[in-house]
Order: sequence, then structure tokens, then C-alpha cells
Amino acid sequence: MPELPEVETTVAGLRAVLQDATLTRVEPRRADLRFPIPVDLRQRMTGARIMGLSRRAKYGLIETDRGDMMIFHLGMSGRWRIDPAEIGTHDHLLLETGSGHLLALNDPRRFGSLDLVRSDAWQAYGPFTRMGPEPLGPDFTAAYLARVLDGKATSIKAALLDQRVVAGLGNIYVCEALNMAGIAPTRAAGKISKPRLALLVDSIRTVLSAAIVAGGSTLRDYARPDGELGYFSNQWRVYGREGQLCPCGGTVQRRVDGGRSTFYCPKCQK
Repeated sequence: MPELPEVETTVAGLRAVLQDATLTRVEPRRADLRFPIPVDLRQRMTGARIMGLSRRAKYGLIETDRGDMMIFHLGMSGRWRIDPAEIGTHDHLLLETGSGHLLALNDPRRFGSLDLVRSDAWQAYGPFTRMGPEPLGPDFTAAYLARVLDGKATSIKAALLDQRVVAGLGNIYVCEALNMAGIAPTRAAGKISKPRLALLVDSIRTVLSAAIVAGGSTLRDYARPDGELGYFSNQWRVYGREGQLCPCGGTVQRRVDGGRSTFYCPKCQK
């Protein structure tokens, strides 16, 4: 599943061709993805000028001059394609700009979503009302984590994957950040000292920032809008590296929690 760095990279790629562009063609090619596509999407977006593109958690936000905002989620296998050589079966939304660019939202598994909300009310969009702060934003601090994790017996990994605690973190980058911070994924969230939480916050920011610079990780179907693959997977410390050496010299192990693989090093993560 594309995680925060992949969505941030996607938004940056879209911004290069959509910012200030006018949409001359908006063509939904099916009625739904994971959820129904708004029936008035074509009417409200055709002829609109794109005023800005941004991200919230794992969602991309595209704002128009008509006071509308299109919100997309890439689901398990979704990605945008810019100027594809041909339109495929799984290209479920087409956008064409006045400058001649064609963008296709491709989603073979159809676990993604498309919604349309008013720009002045986007923060009230259902999923956003239950989310914690952005991990790269100013509100995500050691003091904040200490407050929300106080007394929690759940594991620190499970807590970080809880979107109500922090928005947008996924399995890969939580594994990587916990390893960088030297914290065992099974450690009780409420038992971690504030200095170690400060180190964890720094590690999360470092890992996410490096992944964004690298264009995200190459995971099955994920590619940037320009078709290039992200290469942060070349920098993984522990994820997907069971039996290999951790940077500390220990051996990476894998366990399964709640159907998800957790990669960690028992030597340096305590």
C-alpha cells in the first residue's frame, strides 16, 4: 500500500502538471472504486482551474477555483499516470488539461477512493475528523506523544499505526523508525520515557523525509506519476530484510502481528 512518502511524491508529481492548469476533460470511467465516485464529479471539475495540491495523511487533495476539493486515496495499488502512451482497463479517471497533459488514475484492485468536498470544509471530511497530527508537522512532538500514550498498554508499533495518534504512518516506515530509535516494536507505548520518545519523533521525521527525497519505496504496483520507481527500498534498515544484518551488526528478525509483518533487530531495539 502506498504510504505517506509515496503520496507526498505523487502530489509533487501531479503539482508539476496540474498547478494553475484548467481541466478541459474530466472523465470517470466507472461509477465506483472502493466507494461510489461522486455523480457530479465531471460537471463540477470540468473547466475548473487547479489552485493547489496538498496531502493529508495518505490522501491527496486537489483544490479548484470553484471552491471544490477532490480528495483521492490510492488504496492498495492505485497510482496516477501522466501522459500514458495508451489508456488501460484500470485507468478509472481521466483528467486533461488545457496545456494538453493527460492524467490517468490507475487502480487495478479498486481499493482507492475519490471524493469531492467544499474547499472551506475539507477538514470536516469524515476520515480527517478522527486523525492525529501530521508526523512532519509542528504538532507532532515528544510532549504530544507522551500525553496521548500515557497509560497505554498497547505496543508502540500498534500505537504509531493508529491514525488517531498520528496521521499517515504505515507499516514500512514505523518498522524503520523504531529501528533507528532503538525501540522494540513490542514495547508498551505508555512505558517509553520522554527522552526516548523525542528520539522516536526525530527518527520518524528522518525516515519519512529521506523516503520522500528518494521518491518513496518500490512496492509491487507503486510508481511515481512520471513512471519512475521510488528507490527508498535500497535504504531499508530492517523492513523486508529478515535474516540479514541490521546496521548495528545484529540479525533482523520478523514476526507477524495482526496479519502484518514486523521487522526488527533484537540486539539494538529494546
